[in-house]
Amino acid sequence: MIKNVHGNTVDHLGEAIVSGRYAAGASIPPEPALCAELGVSRTVVREAVKSLIAKGLITTGPKVGTRVLSEDHWNWFDPDVIIWQSKAGLTPEFLRDLQDLRRVVEPAAMRLAAVRATAQDIAGIELAYAGMRRAVEEGGDYVTYDLLFHQGLLKASRNRMLVQMSKVLGALLRTSFEISTRRKNGPQISLPMHRAVLDAVIAHDPDRAEKAIQKLIDSARDDIEEVLASRRRLPSLSQPASLLKMV
Repeated sequence: MIKNVHGNTVDHLGEAIVSGRYAAGASIPPEPALCAELGVSRTVVREAVKSLIAKGLITTGPKVGTRVLSEDHWNWFDPDVIIWQSKAGLTPEFLRDLQDLRRVVEPAAMRLAAVRATAQDIAGIELAYAGMRRAVEEGGDYVTYDLLFHQGLLKASRNRMLVQMSKVLGALLRTSFEISTRRKNGPQISLPMHRAVLDAVIAHDPDRAEKAIQKLIDSARDDIEEVLASRRRLPSLSQPASLLKMV
């Protein structure tokens, strides 16, 4: 997606903060300096600063100027923050926090989905699963269909807060899926585990659905730990989703 001047300015400053160029507690350059550096107007800089305040990256006030906040204040449910962190380098702590979050949210959501999923919900998840299977068998974009699969399951919970969370979880989940995809035979191994989750939801069996998603999350955790141990380069969310080669 091509961003406008405002979006590019937010990206430039956000990446600078998340990468540590502007350290926590430090002031970002004053408006005139940023205007000159980025070739934008004061209005653009001011609007970008408002966006970064909303994302929890900076704070502003009289006499103290505009200062960078520590990462504990950052909005980790903001897709931009996740992408900037990916560009700066994903940390083991970030990836393990993600897995903890999945273990809290997804099992409970699967129990609800197993009770509440409609025929329309299941049809949408089946389409996503078919896309995953096609990518494994013929090559193609596995990660995008994996995201649609999990977002469809969260939607099937019929809980408005979980449905809203599915939107902000997208970038977080993609991090995990990209890593699993790059592990040898990762998609082939995970595909039947996805099928088990879907079958449990179709059968309206909450206990089975919960156990199936926990198994899938544990498998993703093993993928991440293997990649971290190997010190291989982690994927960047700024790039298109990885394409599987034909098998």
